[in-house]
Amino acid sequence: MEYIYAGLLLYRAGKQVDEASVKKVLDAAGIKVDDGRVKALVAALDGVNIEEAIKEAAVAAPVAAVAEVKEEKKEEKKEEKKPAADAAAGLGALFG
Repeated sequence: MEYIYAGLLLYRAGKQVDEASVKKVLDAAGIKVDDGRVKALVAALDGVNIEEAIKEAAVAAPVAAVAEVKEEKKEEKKEEKKPAADAAAGLGALFG
């Protein structure tokens, strides 16, 4: 995650997001730099419009959160039905 933060920090500062710059940011933060991860980050960001990616991520996050809440409500309804069925079975055993 810190590698992505370094890239975003460089982007926001108007600096070039390249291997040397990312390494400098990570070194300054006291993070042990993994050259492979730095290369992967720079390669992944090559040709990406970071501003557009941030906007899309900002829209996608609330949509995903709403979907998750709806799924949790469905699970709660299913769980509510199970105890009622168990209670009915227990009552049937008493009378019959």
